[in-house]
Amino acid sequence: MAESHWDMVTVLCKKGPTAAQAKSKQAILAAQRRGEDVETSKKWAAGQNKQHSITKNTPKLDRETEELHHDQVTLEDLATKINEKPQVIADYESERAIPNNQFLGKIERAIGLKL
Repeated sequence: MAESHWDMVTVLCKKGPTAAQAKSKQAILAAQRRGEDVETSKKWAAGQNKQHSITKNTPKLDRETEELHHDQVTLEDLATKINEKPQVIADYESERAIPNNQFLGKIERAIGLKL
């Protein structure tokens, strides 16, 4: 059996800093001291649940006036056109159901608009 040298250690590759270490304030300051280019940017609404923000124009669109009027279809008529139950459409309107592409395609063909 061959003798092994336990005193010799070979390092094949050295790991760089982890993502958390690279993003730390100390790592950024150290990189700036070394003269490296450092780019930092704050993400908009990072870590917050702001997927469905209300814009300024939303109330304006909700108000119905003569100049800005959208036709309304009853749930039963739309349900009949797309061959679904009225309760399913009510669930989608109240955001209780998760939309799928097949359902959206049916509604787009029925109302003639791209959603």
